[in-house]
Amino acid sequence: MAQQFVLKTLLDFASAHSLRGYPGDCAKLHGHNWKIEVEVIGETLNEIGMLIDFKDIKRHAKAVIEELDHSFLNDHPYFSDRNPTAENIAQYIFRALQSRITSDNLKMHRLTVWENDRNCVIYSE
Repeated sequence: MAQQFVLKTLLDFASAHSLRGYPGDCAKLHGHNWKIEVEVIGETLNEIGMLIDFKDIKRHAKAVIEELDHSFLNDHPYFSDRNPTAENIAQYIFRALQSRITSDNLKMHRLTVWENDRNCVIYSE
């Protein structure tokens, strides 16, 4: 079995949303301080012993979540035909990062979205 390195970094953003068709309070406008865990995976380290610099992962992740930060998620084009649930937010961020980070030696492993201290979604492909 080949060696694997999984790197994880944490970010956060704040946004509001409402869940269309939801039979409860979450159908009303409300907000979250989301916590995001980005995990990348690879097998080969570079010449200085890194899979990728954590700063590079954060730079890509910040570029993706910047468009979500302090926004009403229902207005984002990705959520025009799907609810901005934690599940769909995780899928969106994962895929956006996957297109920015993936290389011959590195790929997205999984993404965790925390909507509060007790509830999270883990997404991978």
